[in-house]
Amino acid sequence: MVVLGGGSGGLACAKQAAMLGRRVAVLDNVKPSPQGTTWGLGGTCVNVGCIPKKLMHHAATLGHSLDTAKTYGWDVPDNMSVSWEKLTAGIQNYIKSQNWGHRVQLHQRNVEYINAKGTFLDTHTVRFSDNKGNETFIKSKHFVLAVGMRPKYPQVLGAARHAITSDDLFWLSKPPGKTLVVGASYVALECAGFLTGLGYDTSLMIRSIPLRGFDQQMANLIVDHMVSSGTSVYKHCVPEVITKDNSDKLDVTWANTDSGTASCDVFDTVLLAVGREAQTQDLGLDTIGIELDKESHKVIGGYDGDQEKSSLDHIYAIGDVLQDKPELTPVAIQAGKLLANRLFNDSNQQMNYDLIPTTVFTPLEYGSVGLSEEGALSRYGDDQIEVFHAFYKPLEYAISGQNADQCYIKVIAHRGIAKPCKVLGFHFLGPNAGEVTQGFAAAMQCGLTVDQLQNTVGIHPTSAEEIVKLHITKRSGLDPVVTSC
Repeated sequence: MVVLGGGSGGLACAKQAAMLGRRVAVLDNVKPSPQGTTWGLGGTCVNVGCIPKKLMHHAATLGHSLDTAKTYGWDVPDNMSVSWEKLTAGIQNYIKSQNWGHRVQLHQRNVEYINAKGTFLDTHTVRFSDNKGNETFIKSKHFVLAVGMRPKYPQVLGAARHAITSDDLFWLSKPPGKTLVVGASYVALECAGFLTGLGYDTSLMIRSIPLRGFDQQMANLIVDHMVSSGTSVYKHCVPEVITKDNSDKLDVTWANTDSGTASCDVFDTVLLAVGREAQTQDLGLDTIGIELDKESHKVIGGYDGDQEKSSLDHIYAIGDVLQDKPELTPVAIQAGKLLANRLFNDSNQQMNYDLIPTTVFTPLEYGSVGLSEEGALSRYGDDQIEVFHAFYKPLEYAISGQNADQCYIKVIAHRGIAKPCKVLGFHFLGPNAGEVTQGFAAAMQCGLTVDQLQNTVGIHPTSAEEIVKLHITKRSGLDPVVTSC
């Protein structure tokens, strides 16, 4: 088997196939970003995604904790600041240890790692070139496409020349300084959030709505919290020109899409997070007849009842490059392992793409599983759903007096005539949302009902116990603010 792409999904699939006794090769090569940034084996998650993002988020959270520690009696010096150089050095060293770890694991499983980009010569042959231009050809019975996605650059004058993306941020040699983040994706909101938390003057520019595809009530609460935490937000705005002045500052001109008025400001860094695009170009897929979506250029799967099978029955796709599937690392890993088991271990288990949990690591974390309120209304109608909700105050906020206006929980249930009412969507906005959400995701996979949720004894005192205490519905019109234990 040949795997094209050395990210989380591709590596998981390769290692699982090797453990089942198959001969496996992984081809992976990172094209430098327009700013020249490159990295090692492991894909987006390890190098420029989940891992460094979470570490930056944690660093920002620690800084906030130092401020609140004073109210708990700690004698903390004023005007403390973060060392960008020390922070990024620590993160980069950890990433490099992961790169090496992946290479060691491939070697231990006798997987051949080839640092090159593969291109299909025919349906069973891939070719690649070394640094000297020497071509090599590999034939295989099975191929897996796991090439992932990279950030898009908008059609904005000066964007590709002067702006950076998440591909570059974690490898900057100097602090980003005053930063403009352009975009409304979870990447944009997370980056703007931790940059603000690290003490940098940060602005967020949103063209339309935040976190498209997520529950919009939760998304707007996140933005409200970011504003209250110090991030400036320009809504309904798009950049038009980015230029660099003689002092290496970036002059940005943008337009308000509602009023048509133009504005400008000067920044040290412009970070673009306006979406990502599948890396299926230049793989020769068109020459062998792989069907791609015309807009996203992702691989269309689902042939012969197999979620990951492409239009050619021996070529599969997993992870972000597979059309209409969640762009999440754990999804790619699980899909890759299950695919290897189906190909080489007589398994027929398909990946379950329903009820996939995720967390957005904004300053106030947001965890979700299942349908948004908009999605539930669209699918079932208002008379068929019940929304249980609560605004709550984490106990950790009690002494420090932190603003808890955006700490909110929402559970969406099917409002059938006969009980039990199945939980369709879970949404939690608050501290440690990722840790809280994981357990409820398992419960929802088991068919969690409202009765089961409400009959669960809470762990006191925690924020998570407010979930099992939910009893007020939006339909009732009652005040959802929790006022006591």
